Amino acid sequence: MIRLDGVGQVFDGREGRVTALEKIDLHVRGGEFVTLIGRSGCGKSTLLRLIAGLLPPTSGSVQVAEEPVTGPRRDVSFMFQRPALLPWRSVLSNVMLPVEIDKGSDRGKAAYRDRAHQLLELVGLQGFERRLPHELSGGMQQRVSLCRSLIRDPQVMLMDEPFSALDALTRTELSEELQRIKMELATTIVFVTHSIEEAVVLADRVVVLTPRPGRMREVVDIDIPRPRSLAQNAYVTEVAKISARLHALLSEKDSEDRR
Repeated sequence: MIRLDGVGQVFDGREGRVTALEKIDLHVRGGEFVTLIGRSGCGKSTLLRLIAGLLPPTSGSVQVAEEPVTGPRRDVSFMFQRPALLPWRSVLSNVMLPVEIDKGSDRGKAAYRDRAHQLLELVGLQGFERRLPHELSGGMQQRVSLCRSLIRDPQVMLMDEPFSALDALTRTELSEELQRIKMELATTIVFVTHSIEEAVVLADRVVVLTPRPGRMREVVDIDIPRPRSLAQNAYVTEVAKISARLHALLSEKDSEDRR
């Protein structure tokens, strides 16, 4: 579903060129959940922007569904760290916003409205359709943002630390919610997080990036039955073991870093 071959990204700054990513080779299968972890500034968010078509790569190639990425695609959604809901629009109206922007949609508005109601029910927000964002908790707002990302049934969802601003309990609840949605919809997800435990709980595979310039240090398979939760004692030991391994990988220095 997603293919990056030899991808590099260089930015021109006021004090010279900065290499954000280097020699990225990543292939993500359809329906797979991949998390990206690494130190701040290693290029995780840049990688999402390349897949989304918001940024052209300096080198290498990016493909989605076997097509070169040359710009934003309808079948790829992007969920940011903050909900970014329009305060004057209701919950339902916020969810419907991508449909209103996309004039080339091949489905009628009524069909999308039905879909919006289904999604809101899926995330436990049935009955809140007419509420305004300020009437919702942070976790509820992020659920609305999740519905907005899913309204056009994307093949690929790109998620840039969407739960980082939430309290621990809400974060755990939304992680469980996202797993359930992923299993129901079979959407391909690439998820950026700074939380190693969150990466393990969510992912089929965890991609560990080196400090800048971001390179792929290792890809770790997560073979734990779903649904997973740190609240389930049966999985705590397995999550802890894999998390310890990822901590060690993040602490390693590349041979190039030692020079």
